[in-house]
Amino acid sequence: MTAHGRISLSSITVRARLCFENALLDVPAGERALICRRSAAAELTLKPRQAPDGVVDLSHTRIGVLRDDAATWPRALVLEGLAYDSTKPALPGRRRLTWLDRDPAGFAPQPYEQLAANHQRHGRDADARVVLLAKQRRRRTTLAWPARIWSLLQDLTVGYGYRPLRAVLLLAVFFTVGTALFATWPPVPDGDGVPPDFQPAVYTLDLLLPVVDFGQERAFAAHGAMQWAVVVLVSAGWILATTAAAGANRVLRRS
Repeated sequence: MTAHGRISLSSITVRARLCFENALLDVPAGERALICRRSAAAELTLKPRQAPDGVVDLSHTRIGVLRDDAATWPRALVLEGLAYDSTKPALPGRRRLTWLDRDPAGFAPQPYEQLAANHQRHGRDADARVVLLAKQRRRRTTLAWPARIWSLLQDLTVGYGYRPLRAVLLLAVFFTVGTALFATWPPVPDGDGVPPDFQPAVYTLDLLLPVVDFGQERAFAAHGAMQWAVVVLVSAGWILATTAAAGANRVLRRS
């Protein structure tokens, strides 16, 4: 089939297959090539002869099986509100990300949530995490600068909760560096009475873990340049703890 101009199929129900295989949707770039809003189909095959220059609008449509071809994905694609049970082929999450980035209106979170849910439904949890992580990174570009900085910190430290081992590795690095520093330049006893034996590893943990108190931080005080090491370790501990909590809260809410 060759169509010179817009095809409008909004608010329809197709109980079997709606097929655009080997079709040519001939409209100029920026104009609507196919409008299929608020519709339903058991199966949609969208494999045109070549990638349409115009916009394909599938917003708020319900599809059982979506069949497409990455080589002929429309250059402009509206997926806001689209729901589907499965995609054929079942491409990896990272491969589908470019499919989600074609909305002329810019970032919309629902298509990412839908794709991630589809991956989870079929047991591809790693692909779902890739999609959800990409959603948070795309969302960051829409935020104001203060929120954007906080979002970047969550990404770098714990990957928005989808990369928890990253926080563990950062804590291990700070712990190793802090232990080596305080073993070389130990702090002096602080306060009256007999202080406990100084343990550089325990002292470093006392600084890094904001809700844990081993008594070393209260008993000893760093001096000179080592005070800056204390500031860095305490700040790193609070940042890692709060960003990890924010990421974990996001993941638990989804679960």
